[in-house]
Amino acid sequence: MTSPAARTALDLTADLPMSALEDFYRDLHRHPELSFREHRTAAKLTERLTRAGYETAEGIGGTGVAGLLRNGDGPTVLLRADMDALPVQELTGLPYASETPGLMHACGHDLHVTWLAGAAEALAAGRDTWSGTLLIVGQPAEETGEGAEAMVADGLYDRFPRPDVLLGQHVAPGPVGRYAHVPGLILSATTDVDILVHGRGGHGSRPETTVDPVVTAAYIVTRLQTVVSREIAPREPAVLTVGRIEAGTAANIIPSTARISLNLRTQSEAVRDRMVAAISRIAEGECRAAGCPRDPEVTLGNSFPVTVNDAETDRRVAAVHREVFGADTVFDPGPAMGSEDFSRLAEGKLPYAFWFVTSTPPELWDAAPGADLLTRSESVPSNHSPHFAPDLSTVAPGVRTLVSGALAMLVSSGSATGSAAV
Repeated sequence: MTSPAARTALDLTADLPMSALEDFYRDLHRHPELSFREHRTAAKLTERLTRAGYETAEGIGGTGVAGLLRNGDGPTVLLRADMDALPVQELTGLPYASETPGLMHACGHDLHVTWLAGAAEALAAGRDTWSGTLLIVGQPAEETGEGAEAMVADGLYDRFPRPDVLLGQHVAPGPVGRYAHVPGLILSATTDVDILVHGRGGHGSRPETTVDPVVTAAYIVTRLQTVVSREIAPREPAVLTVGRIEAGTAANIIPSTARISLNLRTQSEAVRDRMVAAISRIAEGECRAAGCPRDPEVTLGNSFPVTVNDAETDRRVAAVHREVFGADTVFDPGPAMGSEDFSRLAEGKLPYAFWFVTSTPPELWDAAPGADLLTRSESVPSNHSPHFAPDLSTVAPGVRTLVSGALAMLVSSGSATGSAAV
């Protein structure tokens, strides 16, 4: 370890208030809030930022939080965490499990907020070691893909300086103490699609007088399974998932409509457009074959862009992570099919780096089948699982990854103080 950024990061995080940070995390985990309803979470984060000396603002883009710390000449570095939870009933059995029925921090955003608060406090306390400006962002509604865009549209960069570089991270399954960096495409785009099938309802005893939308929907779902396997080239990563089918009110009533909700994951806009066209064609064809009285309604819903790291920015952050944590802790898993709206904060032109911090409790990881990282990761609870529970030992390293990443931009190579060009 030789760089000033790495040395400074270890100094600033050597005495993290671990007990207080873990209590903060447990409190957030007990009180999950859905997208654009993160009022309590936002207030808790704002309180900590204000106490650390940041200029703060709440209510940006609905429930977003921003904190600004000016500290001399140098780049403006944005650190971001998302705050929303999911409509999942928690099954972890943790003593600090969610106290809100049907809601859970099943994606680890409570840990993200804890990391962000800890990093913001450490960097503020050690402001004599770096030069520049920190913009801390607590973002709402990542799960719906709307929060980052809402904050920008509500004037985030009118109220606060536009950043020179953006940094973000996400918790993931894997043995504690690994950091996934990809110098380019790291996350895929996603698009939700809704299909409304129109039939002709009637009594279950007289199906000949009806056009059953449930049967038609079933044919559509089955045929959709060929979109990826027969219409997309094997070299093009793509996923099509039917996540919901809704129809009917009683066993003896043939309903008038059926609704299918599906999710697409792609790594290029061209593949996404090809899949949407195929979905529309299949839905229309099956409805015509069934004699439906109207064409189906195919509607595009929430979407997420691809996440493509700026290669140089990611290289700098990955390099300081290797110095701080050890060369063998940083690895390149290649692009994932998961999605994020973090890149919308970059407005399509600002450089950013986004990485993953692994978090599976050692006892679960050691018991997982498989001989390599990939197969074992598939065997342990992952994000969005009702059993997902990051190990508390990831609190400190997650703070340290953000602090060291920020310092890679804010500390010059010539000394432990000064600015760095981005």
